[in-house]
Amino acid sequence: MRARSTRQAIAAIGAAGILIFAAGCGSDDDNDSGSASSGTTSTAAAPAKKAVKVGLVTDIGGLNDRSFNSLANKGLEDAKAQLGATTRVLTSKSNADYVPNLSTLAQQKYDLVIGVGFLMADAVGTVAKKFPDTKFAVIDVDATGLKGKPANVQGLLFKEQQSGYLAGYLAGLYAKDNNITTISSVGGQKIPPVDHYIAGYQAGAKAANPSIKTLNGYSQDFVDQAKCKEIALSQIARGSGVVFQVAGQCGLGALDAAKEKGKQGVGVDADQAYLGDHILTSAVKKVDVAVFDTIKQVQDDKFTGGVNTTFEVANDGAGLGKISAAGSKYQSQVDEVTAKLKDGSVEPPDTVK
Repeated sequence: MRARSTRQAIAAIGAAGILIFAAGCGSDDDNDSGSASSGTTSTAAAPAKKAVKVGLVTDIGGLNDRSFNSLANKGLEDAKAQLGATTRVLTSKSNADYVPNLSTLAQQKYDLVIGVGFLMADAVGTVAKKFPDTKFAVIDVDATGLKGKPANVQGLLFKEQQSGYLAGYLAGLYAKDNNITTISSVGGQKIPPVDHYIAGYQAGAKAANPSIKTLNGYSQDFVDQAKCKEIALSQIARGSGVVFQVAGQCGLGALDAAKEKGKQGVGVDADQAYLGDHILTSAVKKVDVAVFDTIKQVQDDKFTGGVNTTFEVANDGAGLGKISAAGSKYQSQVDEVTAKLKDGSVEPPDTVK
């Protein structure tokens, strides 16, 4: 009799354990879905996220450029935190590092290898053909224009001319109200993404202030801040009251020149308002969003090679950073121009005359 009672007790405890376990699973599902309790329980487990390995190769600007490469790395870090991606960054010290760095990540079986910047176009095209089973993405490069048109590369493009136009429009308004006759820009190398920004900047300034004069120069460098500072100081000596930097880490020197001489500066790629009150605004492009979205495509098995994804004002992939106190009075006018960029009634040029 005692043995029978013991067996019944064990059976009851086991049944209770099963009920407790089932109730626990139902609670987890409710929490994952975010839905309110309906009095019913679901035992379906949430699907596990696909594990992905993502490698990033910087251009020669490196992660300390506080704009382009650092933004790409932010997108990588966001994917690590939010998507559970395994990540690795290889820094390029010179153009000769591009092919070896890209090849290293492909050899190590990374699911996605991302090249940062227009200067990496040929290297990505070369390595992608050698590793057809690896997915590649390259920022600022038209994948359809790569030699051999590799089907495993996606281009991540931006309409920098739209961001530049907004920054130039603001600069033109500011110049008009402050008796400034000239504004300027300092580019790194004369490559399409740089010239897109500058062309838009000049056009926007002239739309807001038809009498404005524009100066432009190239440092032929994306790293050495002294080179960009020298160009900016020369432009300021010729009357520039607003200096737009489009030269990565080198361009920080141009902004420093503006600060030193009591002029306004315009940052690039990232919101560089943190540099000080002399930053009128920044012409931004959301490289971090582009990197994150592409990684998510791979995780969701939705990656498509041989095509481009374009980020612009209309899809919140381009625009302005924080507008300073000196430029805040023009916010409504900037908003009006932003709306025209979104609906296509304003289309800035992308080529510097």
